[in-house]
Amino acid sequence: MKVLVTGATGFTGGHLARHLRARGYDVRLLVREPARAASLGSGFDIVQGDLTDRDALARACEGREVVYNIAALYRQAGLPKERYHDVNARAVGWLIETAAAAGARRVVHCSTVGVHGDVEHPPANEDAPLRPGDVYQWTKLDGESIARQTAGRVGLELVIARPTGIYGPGDRRLLKLFKGVATGRFVMLGRGDIFYHLTYIDDLCEGFRLCGEVPQAAGRVYILAGGEVTTLKELVARIAGVAGVTPPRRSLPVWPVWTVGAIVEGVCAVLKVEPPIYRRRVDFFTKSRAFDITRAREELGYDPKVGLDDGIRHTLDWYREAGWL
Repeated sequence: MKVLVTGATGFTGGHLARHLRARGYDVRLLVREPARAASLGSGFDIVQGDLTDRDALARACEGREVVYNIAALYRQAGLPKERYHDVNARAVGWLIETAAAAGARRVVHCSTVGVHGDVEHPPANEDAPLRPGDVYQWTKLDGESIARQTAGRVGLELVIARPTGIYGPGDRRLLKLFKGVATGRFVMLGRGDIFYHLTYIDDLCEGFRLCGEVPQAAGRVYILAGGEVTTLKELVARIAGVAGVTPPRRSLPVWPVWTVGAIVEGVCAVLKVEPPIYRRRVDFFTKSRAFDITRAREELGYDPKVGLDDGIRHTLDWYREAGWL
């Protein structure tokens, strides 16, 4: 199968590109900086550009059967809301239009479970209320809406995937959590009794592949998550157990830290620098995220293989080998 993967120089997109190539796919990559794709190895057809470059989209989509849209603008300091909307929403419609014109049959669009916000009645499924809480989540939800409208208009099959917290070798987003626990520096905010649901990268990539291949997936939305869900407190204890350290016992009240984060964010936004503490980090300790993957299991045949302890071990081992821990 001839496929296109966007966002291939990122953690998730890079793993997906290698996952598909290992299964014999003809994989083309759309990347802004081709030199960064060298770490993925050989065997890829590379097109330089990004989602907002209409000419690059046309070159990238030519001759492709399935497009996996993994590219997104994540949380960065100092960026205007319009920039998030351009990449995470408006450009999704351009990609689908271009893919349809090039003869592709399906686009698999990577969204996020963040569109559900804080889950009041866990576990949540795909029909749970949509309550995004920040500019990233709002624009990802806008991207879903634009994707549906555009796919319906141009007659292209669309599958939307909503992953939970992604981790594994090479991930940086959860490095602070793993490193903090493993080095004894982690401090819990609150009681840690909210749910936190992880997805190991290899399982996620297989879920994406199934979204691209299973015929009845067309037009559907799937939450892709790991087979185990824990409270944050239990997750921290599991990381500590695998790392061979004593689980951290220090904790701080939530709202004073949240207030400080709001002040620091405001100052850093003016200076256009990354804040050392921000409200989003506090949300990590307060918003519950637990999800039901029954639909993906039954309709896709999605079956997470990597248990939580094994995934934690693989991730910690990689961090050590890379010198990050």
